[in-house]
Amino acid sequence: MPRPPELSARAVGLKPSLTLAIGAQAKALQQAGRDICSLSAGEPDFDTPDFIVEATRQALRDGITRYGPAAGDPELRAAVAEKLSSGNGIAITPEQVLITNGGKQAIYNLFQVLLNPDDEVLLPAPYWLSYPEMAALAGAKVKLIPTQAEEGFRLDLAAVEAAISPRSRLLLLNSPGNPTGRVMKRQELEDVAELVRRHPQLLVMSDEIYEFLLAEGEQHHSFAAIAPDLADRCFTVNGFAKGWAMTGWRLGYLAGHQDVIKAAAALQSQSTSNVCSFAQRGALAAIQGPRACVSAMAESYNRRRQLLTEGLQAIEGITLVEPRGAFYAFPQLPESAGGSMDFCSRALEQAGLAVVPGLAFGNDRCIRLSCAVSRETIRDGLSRLTQLLDET
Repeated sequence: MPRPPELSARAVGLKPSLTLAIGAQAKALQQAGRDICSLSAGEPDFDTPDFIVEATRQALRDGITRYGPAAGDPELRAAVAEKLSSGNGIAITPEQVLITNGGKQAIYNLFQVLLNPDDEVLLPAPYWLSYPEMAALAGAKVKLIPTQAEEGFRLDLAAVEAAISPRSRLLLLNSPGNPTGRVMKRQELEDVAELVRRHPQLLVMSDEIYEFLLAEGEQHHSFAAIAPDLADRCFTVNGFAKGWAMTGWRLGYLAGHQDVIKAAAALQSQSTSNVCSFAQRGALAAIQGPRACVSAMAESYNRRRQLLTEGLQAIEGITLVEPRGAFYAFPQLPESAGGSMDFCSRALEQAGLAVVPGLAFGNDRCIRLSCAVSRETIRDGLSRLTQLLDET
């Protein structure tokens, strides 16, 4: 049998998304007849609002099915710029916006055009699992800034400053956060801005994909709005997947310095070209339309997040930083539970419970659970988790 072609070093070192893998494994077991309760979902369980779907249908009827500008539909870029300017307080022009195939491509493109081999990315942990993989694909090195459940996963700015070297290029922020559900307060972001001002070589990427999914009483603050004097060094990533339940539409955006956006658009022109032309009309309808649907979904998540939080807090031995945004909880397991990979494997095999190991997010003591499922599924998952820990 002939040997397969040798893979590149970057392909060999690349790890597939563990969240997607676990979700696929859970679905396969369900299809095989197993009783599976999955709390691994990383996407809304709502349908895309009808007015967005109808706008997309109309675009198809209008023949908007051809190639478009690589950087995105001009009307959508202008609408995103208006949303960021009036809604988030970030002074931005359409030329500073790139429409991408999901928020993930926005991050990937940014890393590719900003990072050189051996540049350092400062990454608070826990983190969204794709950040380090995309940094590695750009040739950069990741410096982790650990945060602790016992300290509320609060970012230790002294630790950030201690990690900064002449090679440090990019600091990553994510609020509301995946996997912790943590929302950064205004004062904390102002303190981060003061640190960045002391290090002129340092750029900041703020991933704000969960901005609309906030617990009652919480407020989202865009980093670029907090520090307008750092506008040329701030890059905002966002999209339509979470707030409007448009995960499969693959619609995101990147905003920041015009020269960087131009370079990222050139990269996109040589990789994927434009985002689906008629889908962009759906995004335009979303961003210009009423937000009642977004608020209704957020309120539903709030109720379910509270149910998940209270259930986890009632389980002996678990340490939980109460999630205040997104639709996840990231409880720390008792030491007797062992590492997160082994625990999640046992959970699936013994209890039919699909949850995501915290090791994928940089913390092997924790697991990630989603509340983007029915209340019945949450209760079922909590029951299975309790029983499994009782038997550990």
